[in-house]
Amino acid sequence: MRHPTCWGHRPAVMGVINLTPDSFSDGGRFNGEDLATREADRQIRDGADVLDLGAQSTRPGAEEVGAEEELRRLIPCLKAIRLAHPNIIISVDTFLAAVASAALDAGADWINDVSGGRRDSAMLPLIAEAGCPYVLMHSRGNSATMDSCTNYGKEGVVNAVQRELRETTKLACQQGVKHAQLIWDPGLGFAKDNEQNLELIRRLEELQYDGIPLLLGPSRKRFIGAVLNQPKPKARIWGTAAVCARAQAAGVHVLRVHDVGPIHQMLTMGEAVARDT
Repeated sequence: MRHPTCWGHRPAVMGVINLTPDSFSDGGRFNGEDLATREADRQIRDGADVLDLGAQSTRPGAEEVGAEEELRRLIPCLKAIRLAHPNIIISVDTFLAAVASAALDAGADWINDVSGGRRDSAMLPLIAEAGCPYVLMHSRGNSATMDSCTNYGKEGVVNAVQRELRETTKLACQQGVKHAQLIWDPGLGFAKDNEQNLELIRRLEELQYDGIPLLLGPSRKRFIGAVLNQPKPKARIWGTAAVCARAQAAGVHVLRVHDVGPIHQMLTMGEAVARDT
């Protein structure tokens, strides 16, 4: 299993490359082999440790396009990036086992599943057989329904997210996935309202469980826009950086971001300041 060389020293920077026409922040910018490869070049120069390729938008209200279209968008770009950068770790953001299987065959290293295996019963057995790192994210519902799934009752969002991640982890392990393959993602913005997202960030340490690394994806999300009164996703970089600084202090292993260069600089400086010399 491949992990970034910075693993355990500072959070790895996972750069987002959306190969879709309708992603909330940068839809249509990189949906072609040349465009995607140039963006990969730029992100790697800026300090990306992992590239996360997605060919199905998972924003609230997004239309599901199906495996055939997802693969049409994904595989040529994945192959081109792998050819240009044979050593970079490539993650593929998909909840469909057929897409994950083809992506791994085409050179992907990780699978990043926003559904945590809920959406496709073939996903967890595939991950077990492949033996690859698997980002298991907490979510409820799907793109059409997630905003109506934010009631966590008396249990509260942090306890509920931890419990549901543990339950999904148990299911994954029963199907042959090893603990060492897993990376948890609490799923900021997925079936959480603004205050629930902030509560998860305040209490990140409570989501550390049994040595499973933690990934956080705050980049440009709506809750940051709500706090800053900033409707434009690309103008939310400083709010994203503040969340990433908090995540670094909490020991998060991976940060999934659009603005690779500034976040990499911030994390590098944070590591230097915190270093015990």
